[in-house]
Parts: sequence; C-alpha cells; structure tokens
Amino acid sequence: MNKFDPAAAINAVQQTSAERGINPSINDSATFTFEKGQTMTDTFHGEATGSYLYSRNWNPSATSLCRALAAMEGTEAAWVTGSGMAAITCTLLQCLQNGDHCVASMTVYGGTFAFLNNYCRRLGIDVTFVDSTDFEEVKAACKPNTKVIYTETMSNPLLRISNIGKLREIADKAGAKLIVDNTFSPMIFSPYKLGAHIVVYSMTKFINGKNDCVAGAICADQAFIDSLVDVNNGTAMLLGPVLDSYRATSILKNLYTLHVRMQQHSRNAMYLAEKFNEIGIKATYPGLPTHIDHKIMVEEMNEGFGFGGMLAIDLITAERANALMELMQKKGIGFLAVSLGYFRTLFSCSGKSTSSEVPDEIQHKMGMSEGLLRYSVGLDHDIAHTFEVIKECLKELKFI
Repeated sequence: MNKFDPAAAINAVQQTSAERGINPSINDSATFTFEKGQTMTDTFHGEATGSYLYSRNWNPSATSLCRALAAMEGTEAAWVTGSGMAAITCTLLQCLQNGDHCVASMTVYGGTFAFLNNYCRRLGIDVTFVDSTDFEEVKAACKPNTKVIYTETMSNPLLRISNIGKLREIADKAGAKLIVDNTFSPMIFSPYKLGAHIVVYSMTKFINGKNDCVAGAICADQAFIDSLVDVNNGTAMLLGPVLDSYRATSILKNLYTLHVRMQQHSRNAMYLAEKFNEIGIKATYPGLPTHIDHKIMVEEMNEGFGFGGMLAIDLITAERANALMELMQKKGIGFLAVSLGYFRTLFSCSGKSTSSEVPDEIQHKMGMSEGLLRYSVGLDHDIAHTFEVIKECLKELKFI
C-alpha cells in the first residue's frame, strides 16, 4: 500500500486575501478584458501566463478545480470538461490521428469501447482490444505505429485491476502514451504516480458524488494540457467541451469530502461482498483475498481508502438480474439506474446497459455473464440492515 494525504489536494486552492470567502468564488464570465492589445495577442499564442482569454479555453473557476485535481493526482496540471466522455475523447484524439494504432483493454466502459471501435476507425485509427492483465497479449498487440495504450485502473464492470507499472514499461518500449481511466477509484489509486502518462475521469461519478451534473477531467503534465487548449490544434479548445463555471465550483466543494466518502463506500461494499459470499451468492470485489487481482491492488493502492465502492454478483440471466433489481428498488435498497458513485446505491445489469455497446462475443471472451449485476454501493449508515433487506429479496425470488 502507498501513503496518500488528501489534505494536499484539499488545501491546493487558496482564496486571495481580497476574497476571504470560505468557499471558492464563481466567475461566470465567458470573455475577459486585457489592459494591452499585445497581451491579448500573446494569450492567443499561449505565451501570456495568468491571463484569461475566453471560457472555452480557461475560466478562473475551472482553474481552481484543475489545481485541486492536479494536486490530488500528483500531476503538473489538469483540465476539466463537460462530461467524462469529453475527457476521454479529447485525450484520445489529441494523442491519435489517421494512420495511428491504439491498444485498448477490452473491458473498458461501453461508451469508450464504442468510441474506439466505431468512431476512431472512421477516422483511420486502428484499434486492437486486448486483455490488459495479460502482458504478453498487450506486447504482441503493439505495432510500430502504436501511439496509445488505454486501460482502466479498475475495469468496468468486472473490477479487474491494471498493473500500471508493467503497462508503462510496455508503453515506453512501444513509444506510446499510457492513458488510464481512474473513474472507479479516485484517491484509492494514483495512476500518474504509478506510471500513467495521462489520467482521465468521469467526475459525474465518485468525484462529484451527487449525480446532479456530468463532468470530466484530464490530469497530465503541463505540456500535454497546454497542447489540449492550443487555439490552433488543441482538441479541447477546438471541440469545445467546456465545463460550466457554476458546476466547476460545485464539484470543487464536493471534492473536499471525497476522501471520507470513498472510505464509507469501501466499508459498505466490503461488508456486502462478504455477506453475499456467506449466503452462497458469489461476489466479485477486489477487496476479497479470493479476488484474482487482490494482491496487485494491495501493492498499488493508497492506504486508508479501502477497496472501492463497486461490486458485482452474477445471477446468470438478465431476467433474474432484472427481477432482483426491480424488487430491491421497490424495497428501498436503491435505484435501478446507470451511473455510479452516488450517495444512494445504484444497480444495473451491465451487459444490457453500460456495456451493451460491447459485442456479445467480446463480453463472453472477457467473462461477463448477461446476468452480471453491478452495484455502486451507497453511503448507507446501517449497511447490515441494507443487507438483510437484500437477503429478503433474494429469498422472495427463491434465489437462495
């Protein structure tokens, strides 16, 4: 386990002496003034530090959030977007162009899979999907034109754990960038410190924690972030997926409780995973010693935040999974809904929802049953009571 102090991220944003507010100020300007015409010209060319041009490029409220995220990740810089997919697509398109090749984990989020498999191929970008935990398969997939290796720290929805250090070695030998999606495990993992070149997030999920907005983040070195917002060639600047200043400020305030929330999500998920196994319902959870990647997670994770708030159980068929989810929602366990990281428990049948873009043959190859039920475990105070109600549902349906 690695030590990690969330205070460094929490205290990264300081109010100026003139502001004095305990919460960050909101700057809702779309454009900004200059005292001199030359400064405007220099800002267009990326040569004027500390100047704001236009909120599609930078906004003071977004900058405050970016500073906190960079401190949390240990990167030089960050940039925030209007959705998690915007963060993923802008990053990939900044690194890939016609004729390039990408090696990607086959277990990535369905939207990411669809973008790589469908949209990128339309642009003349070749993509090979692999089991990213099989290093020989990853090595064999690399080509002379491989520019990106893409994976998730904790995969969606099978909860496999990537060995970031080993994948970085392979990326370096291939001359490629290692891009890691850390949406499932903020603070639990620090992918940049482990070797990733670029870290992306859907902040909609755990980072914001309230499911009241969509947002994304890109954390990397200063040179890459500068390239993203370049007025001539930056995908973030030219495609325009800007995050609204009000949302940026709201997410920054929610970031202050992230470490506490991740601890409680993890405690509750571990409790449910152990109890499911006790009653004969096999749970997939990386905190269990029986999980295939438990050892590598223990080696890579930051100490003190647990093993995450995501777990899965296999009910074999989609019909059985749907029956349980509908009954759990009726009994007040949580909501039958996509997304994750909410303070209430959310559950979905991944193969028929968030991973439905992944072809059936690849779902089968990666070991995903059509009855895989994914839980994003909430912040329940009495998780023992929650489990008793889940067990009643299982008994009512005669699943146990």
